[in-house]
Parts: sequence; structure tokens; C-alpha cells
Amino acid sequence: MTRAIDLLKNSFGVSQLYQYDVKKEGKTIFTVYWHPLTIAERESIQKKSMNEDANEFALQLMIEKALDKDGARIFQDGDRASLRREVEASVLQEIQLAMIEAGQSKGVEEAKADLKS
Repeated sequence: MTRAIDLLKNSFGVSQLYQYDVKKEGKTIFTVYWHPLTIAERESIQKKSMNEDANEFALQLMIEKALDKDGARIFQDGDRASLRREVEASVLQEIQLAMIEAGQSKGVEEAKADLKS
């Protein structure tokens, strides 16, 4: 029987890569890639976001996790102020929402079925 830890790592592990196309008028401007958020990363991001504001957490999440197709970070910590002041909030929220909701397509029921097999 397969161990639960192995099933979790194979089904929901950090090796997965998600992506989101940032579009304007139907044209893809660029694609954001990221790996799933871990508990350790969430704790680190919460500390860096300096308060309990969900918007600050989501912005820090995007800055830390957003990658290009080669796996390099596309935002640096110093981009925070510019992103806050110079980019439409709705565009940032679309990226952040995609990152937060990533992995929810494979639901708990599918994971339970894997455990039974």
C-alpha cells in the first residue's frame, strides 16, 4: 500500500507548476508561473507582509512566488512600492487570485480516491 505522505507529495507536491496568462484586450502580455504554496512559505510571507491585511499577504505572495518560464523570479522585493502605486489593482488581484486558487481543481474527493487505491 502506498504511504499517505507519498500520495500527498505526488498529488499536491511542490514540483507542480501552475501558470496564468496576463492579458490585455485578449492578447497575452506575459505568463506567470509558480509552484504551490507550502506552509513554510505562507509563514514566511505572513512575517514579511508586516500586518494581518489580506491584500498585503496577496501582494507579497505574488512578489515571492511569481516566476518566468525558466524559473526565475519576475518580481523583486523592491518592486512592492511600484506595484502598489503604478499598476491597476484589478490586474494584480487577478494574478494573486489565480495563485491562491491554484491546485483547487484536484479536489479532496480525488485525493481520497487515490488513498483508497
